[in-house]
Amino acid sequence: MKTINVVDNIGVPKYKQIISSIESAILSGEYKRGDKLPSINSVKLRFSLSRDTVLLAYNDLKVRGIVNSVPGKGYYVKSESIEIAQKIFLLFDELNAFKEDLYNSFLKSLNNNVEVDIYFHHFNYDVFSKLIYDNIGNYNYYVIMPANLNDIPSVLDILPQDKVYILDQTRQELAQYPAIHQNFKKDILTGLVKGLHLLKKYQKLVLLFQEQKQPSGMLEGFEMFCNTYHFNSEVIDSLEERTLTKGEVYIIPDDRSLIRIIKKIKEVEFTLAKDIGIISYNDTLLKEIVEGGITTISTDFNKMGERLAEMIMNKEQIRIENINNLILRNSL
Repeated sequence: MKTINVVDNIGVPKYKQIISSIESAILSGEYKRGDKLPSINSVKLRFSLSRDTVLLAYNDLKVRGIVNSVPGKGYYVKSESIEIAQKIFLLFDELNAFKEDLYNSFLKSLNNNVEVDIYFHHFNYDVFSKLIYDNIGNYNYYVIMPANLNDIPSVLDILPQDKVYILDQTRQELAQYPAIHQNFKKDILTGLVKGLHLLKKYQKLVLLFQEQKQPSGMLEGFEMFCNTYHFNSEVIDSLEERTLTKGEVYIIPDDRSLIRIIKKIKEVEFTLAKDIGIISYNDTLLKEIVEGGITTISTDFNKMGERLAEMIMNKEQIRIENINNLILRNSL
């Protein structure tokens, strides 16, 4: 077993000596991708180590993506890029413009030797749970965007609690996990209050709300605002059969529906802001420009990505509510 060398009394933990030996062998070309490593038992017996010591070394290499394990066969070299120090599992609900900003900000703020693999569950519980189960033990940290999926705690229980971070949406049953998130109830309520002087010019507020995708706090905050300030209001789940009426303000959480309502306004020859008001959720560069500017209620996704990276790099076990604001433009 020339590749692995472990000695006593040098001040370096023995599991780290195993890791260093294998890394050196990969760098020298002695090990190449697909080569099998010595078995855990053979290393254990050769150097009179505990099984846990050898397993700790092999698992470190595994979560960094350098080796992989094949049940019943052993460990094999998966990658020759030993500079990767940590791997992060990032599970989004879906990818859109503002979440792409979050993702890019997160990557930019991490150390160079950290690798991120991104996955999507598309609001499907079976996909969510399979992605988690299939990747147990393969990553140093797991960043989870749970959306509105039910029974999330029972799936996350299989992961080490201190390795899990909750992103964007959270709820009481996930309170034990560190998180950077939005307070959807407070954010929509605060945003609408800031725009109250403009909203008073309209007769009705309409919230487009799809229960599967939008957080319940958004609906709660909307209803609280309308009840407090005595607005005529309506909650709908689709614009497809909707007939627009002058004097309505539409609060639109998703970008596809934003495009649809702008198209409907043009089809009936209404004037944006004058006849129909729009408040969109989640700001993007496009919303600064389209139709002279769309008013948004939005968190700072770049800041969210930066702060998430800081939390992981510093191993912070805290919960942070990301800032949110109303950005007034020409659609009101």
